[in-house]
Amino acid sequence: MVHPPDRPSELGVGGDNAIAYAVGTVADEWTLLILRYALRDGTRRVGDWQRLLPISNAVLRSRLRHLSDVGVLVPEGERGQREFALSRRGVGLWPFLLSVWAWELTWAGGTRPGLPRMRHTACGAVFTPVLVCRTCGVPVAPREVAAEFGPSGSWPRSTPTATMRRRSSGSTSLGPGFFPQSRAVLGDRWSATMLGAAYLGARRFADFQRRLGAPATVVAERLRTFTALGVLAPSEGPEPLARSHHHLTDKGRALFPVVISALDWGQRWFVAPEGPAAVLDHGGHRFVPVLVCSVCDEALAGRTIEEVPAD
Repeated sequence: MVHPPDRPSELGVGGDNAIAYAVGTVADEWTLLILRYALRDGTRRVGDWQRLLPISNAVLRSRLRHLSDVGVLVPEGERGQREFALSRRGVGLWPFLLSVWAWELTWAGGTRPGLPRMRHTACGAVFTPVLVCRTCGVPVAPREVAAEFGPSGSWPRSTPTATMRRRSSGSTSLGPGFFPQSRAVLGDRWSATMLGAAYLGARRFADFQRRLGAPATVVAERLRTFTALGVLAPSEGPEPLARSHHHLTDKGRALFPVVISALDWGQRWFVAPEGPAAVLDHGGHRFVPVLVCSVCDEALAGRTIEEVPAD
């Protein structure tokens, strides 16, 4: 199904929900890198993405086709000279990308070549985005938001049925400028869904497997990856992987703006007739996320953010 790019899409009853569409759109490491250049640099041409990324023509075109189908990119021009412009729906992904960028800077090695800092042009300061509640205007931590499935929410409906093949060369092999740790955590549907399950209280191997509906080998591999990256930490003791508890670390909890930005985007653009896929509560009122500047406290907009090369 091809979705209109500039108005919310009405989903069918009982099928993939907004969470599945968000996961299916952003939880792919090649897609994340394509969006990185589209949103940060305005990249539109197939040849430019091929020059910037070590990606085959077939893989690039399959990702561009998928992003067009979900309404994130709009193909323009004749086949063979086609460009892909961001739609309003695509531009709406900038809070997600900004949150990924900020997490990499803070938790995955800091400033370095290929990953500059951010300046807020409205106040002129180098900043960090801060997640706040739109209703009450205060910064929000993961434990302060109560989340539960809404009328169209369930684990089976929240895992996308359509998948894209994962790279086989390893998630951290492209270098520091390509969001290496974010790609390892969000680089496919199982990883992204596992992260969501951890935020919703999954701790044991069986919890993750039941909620994801994934093979045991997939769950075990993702748990090892998340533990090696320091996103999850196992309980102390000699228990084997299948019986040990895993909890989110500070590094894992710091991914909350990334998860919330993706969820908010999905629920804004993909609407199920039964109602929302997830319901978020902050202090007795609906939680609507907003990113603000850490220096001036003003709400951020994609057009007011510019790069500052690392020293």
